[in-house]
Amino acid sequence: MAVSLDAVEPGRGTRSPQAGDHGALPPEHPLAMPVQSLSQFPRSQRRKPVRPRRTPWLARLFVFACAFALTFWGANEMYRVVSISKVTPLQWALVALFTINFSWIALAFTSAIVGFVTLLRRRAQKPLPTRLQAMTAVVMPVYNEATARVFASLQAMMEEIDATGLVDNFDFFILSDSTQPDAWIAEERAFYALRERMGPRFRIYYRHRKRNIGRKAGNIEDFVTRWGGGYEHMLVLDADSLMTGPCIVRLAAAMEADPDSGIIQSLPLIINRNTLFARLQQFAARMYGPVIATGLAVWSGREGNYWGHNAIIRTRAFAAHCGMPTLSGKPPFGGHILSHDFVEAALIRRAGWTVYMLPELDGSYEESPPSLIDLATRDRRWCQGNLQHSRVIGAAGFTWPTRQHFATGIFSYLASPFWLAQLVVGIMLVLQTRYVRPEYFSKDFSLFPAWPRFDAERALQLFLITMGVLLAPKLFGLILALIEGAVRRASGGGFKLVVSSIFEVIMSALMAPILMLIQSGAVFQIVAGRDTGWNPQRRDDGSIPFKDIVRRHRGHTAFGLFAGISAFMIAPSLFGWMSPTIVGLVLAIPISAASGQLSLGLALKRAGLLLTPEETSAPPIASRANALMREFAAYGFDDANAIRAIHGDPLLRARHEAMLPAADRRRRGEIDRDRVVAEAKVEDAETIEDLLEWLHPKETMVVLHERALLGLLASLPARDQAMAAE
Repeated sequence: MAVSLDAVEPGRGTRSPQAGDHGALPPEHPLAMPVQSLSQFPRSQRRKPVRPRRTPWLARLFVFACAFALTFWGANEMYRVVSISKVTPLQWALVALFTINFSWIALAFTSAIVGFVTLLRRRAQKPLPTRLQAMTAVVMPVYNEATARVFASLQAMMEEIDATGLVDNFDFFILSDSTQPDAWIAEERAFYALRERMGPRFRIYYRHRKRNIGRKAGNIEDFVTRWGGGYEHMLVLDADSLMTGPCIVRLAAAMEADPDSGIIQSLPLIINRNTLFARLQQFAARMYGPVIATGLAVWSGREGNYWGHNAIIRTRAFAAHCGMPTLSGKPPFGGHILSHDFVEAALIRRAGWTVYMLPELDGSYEESPPSLIDLATRDRRWCQGNLQHSRVIGAAGFTWPTRQHFATGIFSYLASPFWLAQLVVGIMLVLQTRYVRPEYFSKDFSLFPAWPRFDAERALQLFLITMGVLLAPKLFGLILALIEGAVRRASGGGFKLVVSSIFEVIMSALMAPILMLIQSGAVFQIVAGRDTGWNPQRRDDGSIPFKDIVRRHRGHTAFGLFAGISAFMIAPSLFGWMSPTIVGLVLAIPISAASGQLSLGLALKRAGLLLTPEETSAPPIASRANALMREFAAYGFDDANAIRAIHGDPLLRARHEAMLPAADRRRRGEIDRDRVVAEAKVEDAETIEDLLEWLHPKETMVVLHERALLGLLASLPARDQAMAAE
């Protein structure tokens, strides 16, 4: 079948085919996207709601008042643990750190109660809409991704939307920020293959940015400012997103039905994962995630948050109010905002639009990192982005729920240093007790405090209650899964579901202290001024070389051994209090190695453990996407060299040139070193093989961006042809 050259103007019917494959992009419909101020926001600019809704004050009062009361009780109990004798400064520090850390889990506990009660009364979904009024752009930003995965998922979603009969209300955009030449050309080849497979009824477009300014936020902004005027809504995806047609249609219908909505977020579940770590994440997200997310959605109400993908956005509201400011100073606290999604939600909410989640909406999926180290790599970027929000949380015009979301994100990473500080203070108390001679009866001034003493029995009780508060959200999720027969049966039955939950709790407890040290290190690096950069996420199922695992975790193991020995020197009760942290750190290397093992994950799957309903009976869209991924992989686009592909395929080269933007104007005297070197190498090459040997990746990108250099490249013969001519 020939590739369709039809181009379609968004929402306005078909146009005639254009010569030269100029239909990679539709005509532009620009929207202005002014940069927003964080220092001022006149209240007169806040729109009035069309349909005022009640604020969930009762739920908020319950969540925060109960969390405060529980924290007060925990702090008092901790004080009684250490006040058996005169309280030393270090013991006061221990009480303070415990109170801070306990407040975090108390808030999660009370929010989970709300989610649990709400899910017990869960209602059936409304019938699927049969009509939509507005046009929606489905946008998928990509950055050096495997095209087989990305384009297979996109085709599966398009087929699902088509099955609803409403595909005419959707256009599809692949927005590339790829910086690797092979990835870029693979995307273009996959784009045209997808067009050919789907036919002219589906409006599919592809855009590659020469410079990925502003990263993902800048990528979306480029789309909005160029084509946003043609669409009432945009559905923002990630490269690993997968959403069913009914889910997408229901999101679009929900936004049409609510004239005040600015962003509506779905709750993505994790699927398609097979390593041990990924299956733990997949199981936890499926069983416990809805409890936490539903509780958050209830007390947040229409002042919720946005997670950057699998959500629908009102395009004009986003353009008018979400122009991302650049923070003053250098990274990590200055420059482009990494976690832009929280800020976009805050800005659009400030302007009077609502932001909320529909956690009950089925059919929204994503994938997780395959190993503990992969999670840490992604988490480093998220840590910097959330700590940057300390520069944003006080912005003018934000509501207090918005500031609470920022505070929650910031503390989700500061919690690790606080936990580490609590551990260090405990060790210092141990060392003080071991090496400082006590003076019980001296009335004279002493440089040394009295021997610190603890109420061991009360400490054990507080430890058990703390663990109960910490694990309660998981218990709520397990109860809901056991109650719901279909979920229970699809998860291997009641017994295996309980065993799976216990196993997940144990593994999470072992991994938690490792992540604590990793996140603490990330916080310290950021405070010290080290920028994270932006690396693509590894999405395959694969292990990491053992020597890299040892290098990454040897410090964690050493710290765990030191903490364990120190704790045991004073009392078994203290060792018992610290044992969850100690054991995880001592076993950091084998735990991390096991986390990325595909064989372990598959063995548990065969044993019927860590099963989820989406794994037992895969959603049709997931099965279809996996089958399509094999078909796209058979094309070999991801394995091909960009220069060789362009050189060997005149049609591809013509299409590639047609998609290139106008060349940048160069000022006299400005010399681009990569361009000069690339041009010299192209002119000096006698065969295409010469060029393949000489060009570096940056120089290859220069050649692929320059029509003149592409023309020279096309004229180069293959080495065997040159030899035959001689």
